[in-house]
Amino acid sequence: MHINQLSPDYSVAPQIAIKDVATILNAGFKSVICNRPDQENPVPCQIEAIKTAVLAVGLEFAENVFDSYSFGSDKVERQTELLKQLPSPVLAYCASGNRCSVIWAFALAGTLEIDAILDATTHAGYQLSHIRPQLENLALK
Repeated sequence: MHINQLSPDYSVAPQIAIKDVATILNAGFKSVICNRPDQENPVPCQIEAIKTAVLAVGLEFAENVFDSYSFGSDKVERQTELLKQLPSPVLAYCASGNRCSVIWAFALAGTLEIDAILDATTHAGYQLSHIRPQLENLALK
């Protein structure tokens, strides 16, 4: 399992497995967010299995699943609320970590400088410069 830190309170990872939960706990995370829909995964990696393992070790778990067809402002609002409510640091996971990085960028637009957002995602290995115009528009609201 590879974890990429975007901020002191938020990291992203590719799909996690039940065997990764102890590593997540030992790394100091307090919460896990799933951004990956079940239809993308085999049963052992689906939400209910991961959720059960995460809750069993005392971590918080939340879902905000989406794909390129269902991504929208409602998903950004949900992620923003989760980041306010859940104990940090938070680990979000999806297929590669990119989806979790994109939604983090949108959730922080307007509260963190766009350059800082894009620097953090680039440093973590996620090139999101193509969404700069959308981030800038969102930051103006």
